[in-house]
Amino acid sequence: MEGTRVHLPDVVGAAYGKFWRSRHRYRVVKGGKASKKTSTVAIELISKMMQPEFKEANALVVRKVMETNRDSTFAILRWAIRRLHVEEWWKPTRSPLELTYLPTGQKILFRGMDDVLKLAGLTVPVGYLCWVWIEEAFEIEKEDDFDKLDLSVPRGTVPEPLYKQTTLTFNPWKDTHWLKKRFFDNPPDDALVMTTNYLCNEFLDDVDRATYERMKRENPRKYDVAGLGNWGVSEGLVFENWTVETFDIKKVTAEKPWQWKHVFGLDYGYTNDPTAFVAAAVNPLEKVIYIYDEHYEHRMLNTDIAAMIIRKGYQKERIRADAAEPKSNDDLKRLGVSRVQAAAKGRDSVMHGIAAIQEYRIVVHRACWNTATELGAYCWKMDKTGKSLNEPVDRDNHLMDALRYAMEDAANFRPTEEKPKPPRRSQTAVTGSDLMHTF
Repeated sequence: MEGTRVHLPDVVGAAYGKFWRSRHRYRVVKGGKASKKTSTVAIELISKMMQPEFKEANALVVRKVMETNRDSTFAILRWAIRRLHVEEWWKPTRSPLELTYLPTGQKILFRGMDDVLKLAGLTVPVGYLCWVWIEEAFEIEKEDDFDKLDLSVPRGTVPEPLYKQTTLTFNPWKDTHWLKKRFFDNPPDDALVMTTNYLCNEFLDDVDRATYERMKRENPRKYDVAGLGNWGVSEGLVFENWTVETFDIKKVTAEKPWQWKHVFGLDYGYTNDPTAFVAAAVNPLEKVIYIYDEHYEHRMLNTDIAAMIIRKGYQKERIRADAAEPKSNDDLKRLGVSRVQAAAKGRDSVMHGIAAIQEYRIVVHRACWNTATELGAYCWKMDKTGKSLNEPVDRDNHLMDALRYAMEDAANFRPTEEKPKPPRRSQTAVTGSDLMHTF
């Protein structure tokens, strides 16, 4: 094979040498945003499968939901193939979703945890299924589901120099997740456990780094999780019953759409505080909130906010916005966001809004990482003795305020178990055709 010569250290960068060389049974990497973990795994997997010594090795890539692989793991592995200038040696197919290394017939398969027991029957046409990559492992809520996968794939013995290995990558949200207890609290001997963050990413530019430095100054708890890749705390949080998942909101609400209320909230900011927008679907019968869209940005003018809402397609929705900004609300109406309404005011409204949300289980879409990090940082004030007070810390709460505003529109929503019947037409009603005959 001849082609472009690539110097891997120039492509991968620093901080992952130990990860690259590891032959541990498990490699577990948690990290903040922009920590290179996903791109590094992708480049390592492609380059490793092309090595002659591993010509019989195949790989399986897993997400909680199969369809999410298309725009995430499948896309990043194709990026890695382009980054290494080896496109002519790899064949991507979308049905079934897989990558084939043409010189040997090795494959990278893609599956979901939708039915973990089906993974036990996976076979490959050439060689052995040796390597598993679980991306966004935080989405796997039950350790038992991971164990079922781990016992099924990879399985059996493989000849040297092949080896079996499972790699887990994820962003940390809450320190109550089973991943922390299993791999980080007391790391097993057969696991390489790492935490990485944006500081090891030499490919970031000055604008990217400035974003994290501002986060460090203004939202230290958020910076600790999203920036440094540390675990979010669970003690003293305002909201505890929440998870981060990948879902299709249309599918979530499709079965009984009459039970769901879509709500939207907006909290204004500019220099020190960000403008925060949230979209959610609420089911009062099942007591669940699905947060499926967000926006979080500093220095947004009202024209920018209106353009963002219109671009997302929410301009005709009722949007509950900060009551302290009546001029901004009027501006948005003038700019085409016609149904902006002021949210409730007052100190009691904060606690009442929090109490209403606490009745629900909250599911946050994986793409709404600002919402997830605020949920992991929004906590109660403490007195001098460390006792929680019945008042939240007024920090790291911009999306939480937007969610509280949005939930006002769910307060009077009264869904039914069964689909409501359409109103019956009155027997005595005069119809348009009657009027035509009259005249």
